[in-house]
Amino acid sequence: MKYPIYLDYNATTPCSPEVIEEMIPWFGQHFGNAASKSHPYGWMAEDAVETAREQIANLIGAKPKEIIFTSGATEAINLAIKGIFEHYRGEKQHYISCTTEHKAVLDTLDHLQSKGAEVTYLPVNQFGEIDLDLLNSSILPHTKMIALMWANNETGLIHQMDRIKEIAEERNIILFTDAVQAVGKIPLDIKGIHLMAISAHKMYGPKGVGAMYVRHNHPLPKPLALIDGGGHEKGFRSGTLNVPGIVGFGKAAELRSKNQIVEASRLENLRNQLESKILEIEGTTVNGNLQNRLSHVSNISFGGVEGVELLQRVNKEVAVSSGSACTSISPKPSHVLAAMGIDPDLGRASIRFSLGLNTTESEIIFAAEYIKKVVETLRKS
Repeated sequence: MKYPIYLDYNATTPCSPEVIEEMIPWFGQHFGNAASKSHPYGWMAEDAVETAREQIANLIGAKPKEIIFTSGATEAINLAIKGIFEHYRGEKQHYISCTTEHKAVLDTLDHLQSKGAEVTYLPVNQFGEIDLDLLNSSILPHTKMIALMWANNETGLIHQMDRIKEIAEERNIILFTDAVQAVGKIPLDIKGIHLMAISAHKMYGPKGVGAMYVRHNHPLPKPLALIDGGGHEKGFRSGTLNVPGIVGFGKAAELRSKNQIVEASRLENLRNQLESKILEIEGTTVNGNLQNRLSHVSNISFGGVEGVELLQRVNKEVAVSSGSACTSISPKPSHVLAAMGIDPDLGRASIRFSLGLNTTESEIIFAAEYIKKVVETLRKS
């Protein structure tokens, strides 16, 4: 086994060997600019980009023309939310989200508030679930968007997206979803989704490339561009395309299309094995909805220990986190766990385990035993 054992796949994933192999020629041998329409170098790059666009569309059940490439999911989130705000600039605007969204969404909505928009943040229950009746009743005449993630990055909770889509459709409101943790992990039905953010590096592709899904053939408005300078990507996002990254993104999507269901079953078995062993430790609790979550994620609280020291000790041999990579250095308890009503001390002493393609049973056995020893040592000290 390689140490420390990596159980932080929700933070990032390694590029699959097939992805790396597919990307390499596009750094040197095929170096053309996909916007160069007048010669074979550009044509070849453009063809590669369009192939990747089709591969990603196939993974989520979209049309290739509905995929807009970005530098990552954070840019896609900003483009989707701020782009709609810009479309309605000058009008009274209201947005609905929830307290457990990723910081990329929360911070973007905070920015809109500073510009005069109203934002309603729905509370969640102890399992991280929103009240769908409250969602429906929170809609105002000037509500422009519902922004709710498909699956939570810290607890693995899968929101009731089918019903959320129905509400948005019934009320004729744009529905945006951060689907970063869901795409490639669970089958998705995008019918009823208007805008969606996707990231390559969460699904064994390269960092620095993502996409925004934009529903076509629908009367609701589309985002206005935030970056000007050439009209690339159908006018949504100007800038020279990252051809090697996009090629890798496409290959990663193709691979996930083939093995996501089988892999999810394997990881669920390993995740359950990890939980059963760790829950033998007195004072441990799994956070979230245990029936409706991603198969590879487990968020566990450890009572009777100090959070920072727990993470420091565990990470010597098992690479894990307390939540989102974006806030991993914060001494504050996770905002997701806090929103679920979990005690701050217990929130700080919580670990998110996220398994992936390279996770083995022997790693799970070692991780569980090692964590048991760490907790026992800390409680005695």
